[in-house]
Amino acid sequence: MAKKRLIQAINEALSEEMERDPRVILFGEDVKISLFGDTKGLADRFGDQRVRNTPIAETAMTGMAVGAAAAGYRVVCHMMFANFLYTGFDAIANQAAKLRYMTAGQIRLPIVYMAVMGAGRSAGAQHSDVPYPMLMNLGGIKVAVPSTPADAKGLLKAAIRDDNPVVFLQPARRGGEQGEVPDGEHLVPLGVADCKRAGSDVTVVAIGAMVRHALRAADILQQENVSVEVVDPRTLFPLDEAAILASVRKTGRLVIVDEARTTCSAASEIAAIAVEKAFNALKAPVRRVTVADVAIPYAPTLEKAVLPDEQTVARAVREVMGAGR
Repeated sequence: MAKKRLIQAINEALSEEMERDPRVILFGEDVKISLFGDTKGLADRFGDQRVRNTPIAETAMTGMAVGAAAAGYRVVCHMMFANFLYTGFDAIANQAAKLRYMTAGQIRLPIVYMAVMGAGRSAGAQHSDVPYPMLMNLGGIKVAVPSTPADAKGLLKAAIRDDNPVVFLQPARRGGEQGEVPDGEHLVPLGVADCKRAGSDVTVVAIGAMVRHALRAADILQQENVSVEVVDPRTLFPLDEAAILASVRKTGRLVIVDEARTTCSAASEIAAIAVEKAFNALKAPVRRVTVADVAIPYAPTLEKAVLPDEQTVARAVREVMGAGR
């Protein structure tokens, strides 16, 4: 296995899938110059018919994706920043999420809406959201959130091959980080979680960029004789409930680390599942570590103050450990 940056892994996945299947097309804002590097070189390799820049018109882009997919293409629609999903949401929520059901499966919609999400770069409130809670609520959109280069490549390849619409959200702060990526064909099934670290005292479910903080917190807590198990859902819809519940039943304690805002977060859903289905196994109240219900600040000091980090996670774990004694 070679070490690669997350952005490189995404670029490889796109290139391999476009090479494998001539029906795969890519369009979006500035995909040719590739602002983030994830679509770099694809226009030169596959030509203008398969890689196209679009105007800054998200409503048109998301609708084009539905039409092209229904006509037989496998579409990758690059939205650039995840906040821009809001302006293209009509076609996502009212068409892509519903047409397979409304046509009794007669229409396939192999669409990947991809975007960079999250804060930590002083990009401002309109470029720093993590919008997966609203996507999870639609019922007809799969949602993938990788935390490592290997998962990014495997999840994206699986998403492109899926006949249902998938939103693929890459965490902004992890794009330049390196990790080992398996050689050859590498697919990660949608809906399967991954245990990033085994432990026995407390389960920490961490999403996207929060996985790094959870793992660092686990290192800190190990010095305090607290054994932390870190579970990465990788896909938020469908959610691997079985893997999360199995870990909770093993440890008896649960902390969920989520970059979404507290209200209606993915953490809220995971907490509800644990309480409903594994209540008898819990030794302490479930703890959510999330972002306050505010717009993400532009100022670096204020932005840092609202975002979870390893110290925040470690404090939450200590709280549930104390509550369970």
